Amino acid sequence: MIRRKVQNYSDLQLTSNKLVYLQSYERRRRMKHIRNFCIIAHIDHGKSTLADRLLDYTGAVNEREKQDQLLDNMDLERERGITIKSHAIQMEYTHEGETYVLNLIDTPGHVDFSYEVSRSIAACEGALLIVDAAQSIQAQTISNLYLALDNDLEIIPVLNKVDLPSANPEEVTDDIVDLLGCTAEEVIPASAKTGLGIQDILTAIIERIPSPKGSPDEPLQALIFDSVYNPFRGVETYFRVINGTINKGQKIQFMATQNTYFADEIGTLKLSQEPKKEIRAGDVGYLITGIKEAKEVKVGDTITAPERPTQNAIEGFEEVKPMVFAGIYPVDTEDYEELRASMEKLQLNDASLVFQPESSAALGFGFRCGFLGMLHLEIIQERLEREFNMTVITTVPNVSYEAYTKKSPDELVMVNNPSDLPEPSILDRVEEPYIRASIITKSDFVGNVMSLCIEKRGQITNQTYLTPERVELTFDLPLAEIVFDFYDRLKTVSKGYASFDYSPIGLRASKLVKVDILLNGNQVDALSALIHADNAYTIGKKMCEKLRELIPRQQFDIPIQAAIGAKIISRETIKALRKDVTAKCYGGDITRKRKLLEKQKKGKKKMRQVGNVEIPQQAFMAVLKLND
Repeated sequence: MIRRKVQNYSDLQLTSNKLVYLQSYERRRRMKHIRNFCIIAHIDHGKSTLADRLLDYTGAVNEREKQDQLLDNMDLERERGITIKSHAIQMEYTHEGETYVLNLIDTPGHVDFSYEVSRSIAACEGALLIVDAAQSIQAQTISNLYLALDNDLEIIPVLNKVDLPSANPEEVTDDIVDLLGCTAEEVIPASAKTGLGIQDILTAIIERIPSPKGSPDEPLQALIFDSVYNPFRGVETYFRVINGTINKGQKIQFMATQNTYFADEIGTLKLSQEPKKEIRAGDVGYLITGIKEAKEVKVGDTITAPERPTQNAIEGFEEVKPMVFAGIYPVDTEDYEELRASMEKLQLNDASLVFQPESSAALGFGFRCGFLGMLHLEIIQERLEREFNMTVITTVPNVSYEAYTKKSPDELVMVNNPSDLPEPSILDRVEEPYIRASIITKSDFVGNVMSLCIEKRGQITNQTYLTPERVELTFDLPLAEIVFDFYDRLKTVSKGYASFDYSPIGLRASKLVKVDILLNGNQVDALSALIHADNAYTIGKKMCEKLRELIPRQQFDIPIQAAIGAKIISRETIKALRKDVTAKCYGGDITRKRKLLEKQKKGKKKMRQVGNVEIPQQAFMAVLKLND
């Protein structure tokens, strides 16, 4: 009897082990049918349209849900025709009788949103490199390609828009072959508009992109690659499971903050969220834990289980490096706390935004914000107004400098705001950030592009003819010079044929001065700017002229002055609105009229002493349009 019980127990144990083995085998087999990939390309090369066609072809959307730029769910994205946010979506596709799960992460193409691209790439094993058959390889194509190669992604080159009359498929295919070192047969000709080549792309995704490498039996290790704020459900976290399994209701931990939560809801990201009980290694999904505080979730963090934690946080995730700084202030000072809450929610949705509190004598309390570029600044301002009903004032954008004083030459002073610059009497030197700019243009416009870059204090470091018609120019430029109108002017001088990309290369010593703007004798700190000494007089003069046009006339004269320290370098005057006080005087002696004019003059002088000049929002951004 006892022997039989023991025998039954050993049978049960054997069956249990066999069941565990079978479950593990089934999980590994399922992982072999997962493909995680992103789409990288230059702006306007057809990423969003190709994503639409892939969704159509795999049946991920029905006829009612179909629309152009389906993954671009922001009004701003549709209006401007650009992708601002990366978007994840899951598709299913049957290939040779086997069903595969395809996780697509769509990426932006503009240089200002390269951080979004880096996050998408970190969560993938492969990438579709889209090249426009009419425009060929552009600067951002090369930049995003190197980013993908650094992460060891499998690259599938796709030649898009081959149906255009201006397409040049043979020549552009040769360019791709030279760039990637692949064969011409590996380049897939396609048209996202007509649907040509979509099946070949899906086959290549399954055959060329490797399946995820993680193990479902290891401790839980998942990468947070994005998050959004839902006003009803709190923070929604988007993650990719590297190892292990995450179950609904289980206890989880964020490694950066060490905070623990319960996974109230998990699921996969189809067109609408699809709740699941379990998400295993290799898959992409969303997590809702009821977190209400935006700062508790850090993009790039690792999710693990506190009972059986992973020993290694996921590495290789890029820290955001702001390139442009500007102050954002509420129009009404009472809205400061509301603006802070809005910025925190926006930062959750856009991890590349960084901010810290600051105050200004002219504008009160606000925030010093770091952006990846001018388009990024513009988008953030627009989103604050549209999504949070916050009317804000944005100060003149500038970059971050490093200053050294004569007292201790090794002591570093970070200058994020012109008012942080030490006094000239104790200032030893200022170092400004430089970038390596890559510009690809037609050979006809090389002279124009060179003139623009030299005007912006650039130094040419390389000139390569990619083809007899297309040239790649490499310049070392001060970041401050490209912040404002560089991109617009580059498009103008090249008639729209130049593409531009840049990467930081460090700091160099430069002769910079602080130009202050005085209105009615009072310094307006929000309009101060750090400018190279050679350009200070010209820019100071242009700023005064621009402000004279934008500031409305008052009942008294308003002097506008540009100054370097105590030295005034330029002046403009906004003349007073005058009432004809002598209109009621008919005939009589001139002394009567003169008496009235003298009385008016005294009143104007008194008004000027106590008068307050209201500065419109356009005046703060006037420096951006000095060349208009």
